Amino acid sequence: MKEFNTTAVCNPSKHYMVDLSERVKEIKKLVDAGKYFTINRARQYGKTTTLRALQEVLKEEYIVLNLSFEGITKGGFQTEGEFVQTFSRLILDRHEFYGLNIPENTILALESFCDRDSDKVKMDELYREFRRWIVKSDMGIVMFIDEVDSSTNNQVFLDFLGLLRDGYIARESNRVPAFQSVILAGVTDVKHLRSRIRSEDEHKVNSPWNIAADFTVDMSLSEEGIKGMLEEYEEDHHTGMDTGAIAQSIREYTNGYPYLVSRICQKIDKDFVPVIFDSLSDAWTAYGVDEAVKKILSEPNNSLFESLTGKLTNYPELRKRLRAILMRGETFAWLPYDEEQQQLFMYGFIRNNHNTVAVSNRMFEMLLYTHFIGESNKNNDLKQIAAGMKSAFVDEEGWLDIPKMMDHFIQEHNRIHKDNTEKFLEEEGRERFITYVSGVINGTGTYSVEERLRDYRRTDLVIHYLGRRYIVELKIWHGDRYNEEGEKQLIGYLDYWNLNTGYMLSFNFNKKKEPGVERIQIGDKVLYEGTV
Repeated sequence: MKEFNTTAVCNPSKHYMVDLSERVKEIKKLVDAGKYFTINRARQYGKTTTLRALQEVLKEEYIVLNLSFEGITKGGFQTEGEFVQTFSRLILDRHEFYGLNIPENTILALESFCDRDSDKVKMDELYREFRRWIVKSDMGIVMFIDEVDSSTNNQVFLDFLGLLRDGYIARESNRVPAFQSVILAGVTDVKHLRSRIRSEDEHKVNSPWNIAADFTVDMSLSEEGIKGMLEEYEEDHHTGMDTGAIAQSIREYTNGYPYLVSRICQKIDKDFVPVIFDSLSDAWTAYGVDEAVKKILSEPNNSLFESLTGKLTNYPELRKRLRAILMRGETFAWLPYDEEQQQLFMYGFIRNNHNTVAVSNRMFEMLLYTHFIGESNKNNDLKQIAAGMKSAFVDEEGWLDIPKMMDHFIQEHNRIHKDNTEKFLEEEGRERFITYVSGVINGTGTYSVEERLRDYRRTDLVIHYLGRRYIVELKIWHGDRYNEEGEKQLIGYLDYWNLNTGYMLSFNFNKKKEPGVERIQIGDKVLYEGTV
């Protein structure tokens, strides 16, 4: 029986996976048009799986030379000759072990490159052999090079890209034999690398891959695609799940990040019965998705998360911006030529959300909340108090008592921080409540900020706890009219989640305003409004 896969390449005969046919069709259009391009996406974003699916579609019309630099040591890129020998062995391996059809003369030439002293092997010899192969072939040749990241800091690889570039230009102008298409795949956007185009022109620095077409194909997994994958799973397991609702929930957490989608499904399928749920029918629910997210975020050795948080050290200015976005609800303009933003976008950390910087998905947001709160000692007093009071904020049925939590937070906050200035409270108040909440729900629930309703002065905190959602609007008090607008917006959000009760916490600098929590009935909705 198939299973969900989060390691290496997904195989449709072995693994439950989203149908990639439409994505592959879009990429094939670029190949048919003779484009050279780069597929650069974050780690574990399905690049290799997509290339494998693309190869299956292309092989009826083209010869596909599918190579990977994974596992090649730095020695393979030290000199021109060593690179040619390494590249030749990769091609010979495709022939020997994978049945790639290569002309006999090409095989002999590649073998001769490997047998000679490396200092006597030149890169232009390799490219001339490519041209001979292309001339003899009745089909166009498409070359994939996967995992190019390990080579991008090596001048010899950039020189190789320069040869491919020259071949592309010569093909367009003089009909010189060249590859039908070349696709480079990896995290690094090779298009932005800079090197000498020609060795004799030492002062001319440019991108050796500036002929690459823009690659705009959406590599994320759609809600409909996730639903289709779950329907295939349901045919095998008959859990009775609502595939549409589960797909929507997974998509909202992950924004279609392939690894995260598969990891959530993998957790529910393999790890929850009978440890957390009695059956798969109980596990494949919204509560099950919440539990999977919580478990994944607490994994001690998740290499993807370690890689992401590690990048924050290298980009301190963007780290500062991300912290302000998440903890204070601030917005920053999307700057396509900003080096730090380019890097974080390339690594999958951020996205362009209506021309403002946003974290790529809700799970990454939750990861960063935990990271930022954990590294700061600023509000440890509140967090420790909340952790010690945890049992007091859970009612007899096991649900959170948010009004009681807000009331206690108001008392402790005003006791500890009563002398703070208005500006300080506006910048830090919401962060304090998020820190306080983390002390209460740690180990049992998670939280996120709803970006669709975020602006500079208003943030909606969504607490996920034992299968229930609690919506808490955090805002700075700016008068009764602004408060009424906040109530309307909160009610709209409650309608979206089919909830009848919502919560609002205002940081109010009006000395006449009494702190505390008030219950308000608006139509069929109940709002608990707290004032700090």
